[in-house]
Amino acid sequence: MSAPLLVVDAPFLMYRSFFALPESITGAGGQPVGALLGGANLLLRAAADLEPRAIVLCFGAEAAKYRVKLYPPYHAARPPVPEALQWQFDQAVEFFTGFGWSAQSSEDLEADDLLGSYALVEAAAGGSTLILTGDRDMYQCVDDHASVLYLKSRKVGFETVDAAEVERRYGITPAQVPDFIALRGDPSDGLPGAPGVGEKTAAELLRRHGSLEGVLAAVGTPEQPKLDHGERPRVAAAVRDHADEVRAFREIALLRTVELERPPDAATDLAGGAEIAGRFGLGQLSGRLGEATSLADLRV
Repeated sequence: MSAPLLVVDAPFLMYRSFFALPESITGAGGQPVGALLGGANLLLRAAADLEPRAIVLCFGAEAAKYRVKLYPPYHAARPPVPEALQWQFDQAVEFFTGFGWSAQSSEDLEADDLLGSYALVEAAAGGSTLILTGDRDMYQCVDDHASVLYLKSRKVGFETVDAAEVERRYGITPAQVPDFIALRGDPSDGLPGAPGVGEKTAAELLRRHGSLEGVLAAVGTPEQPKLDHGERPRVAAAVRDHADEVRAFREIALLRTVELERPPDAATDLAGGAEIAGRFGLGQLSGRLGEATSLADLRV
């Protein structure tokens, strides 16, 4: 089997690294560089362990305008980016591309949309994709050609989530993920879902009716409710009375496709990484990279 493409949710990578490492880690000019350092270490480990054919970091809008238009509170409760992290975001493309990795961004869509689009491009070329993210929305991309890559909790290494694992965790197929989010909601995105419909109930509804539209067809409308749908009256009323909202939530959760070129093979550049790390004042990382003869030398 050919080596996979590794696509990276860059905002997730940066936020996770920023909060995992102390702000006292500073580089050239005294600026905090913990997010850059942590992100580089994580991707170097991924490059060594997973041997991807290329690594692409995806950046995008904090909240796509069309999603906010569909539901104004979308992402509204998220706090602003900390000043020390924003500076690192501004340097991220220059820094990470120094390692031979590439970066892609969109002003109109979000990083998730780029991640999913790369998975489609890679599948069309007969390849496979690993999607490094902490966002469960990305489970909708999982199929025979794409898996979600999670960091193991409190352990070194990665956990691969395939279609069977999605079904084991949530009782739904990857294709049902946007419908599931619409019904259950997603607190991290500010989506409430249908009132009173939690994870278990959302999965049961989708197993029984196949899709969100199947659920809505089964329960009818407020003007013409259906009474033989087999659902608890409270659940049926919650979905029926909020049909417009849950349809909007599904549109928000559903990824948009971006036209992208398939990335060429690109090995991690240890010498380039050493140079850029040194330029940012990350002397220890620069030294490790300069002494390494292969990615295997960086495993701890």
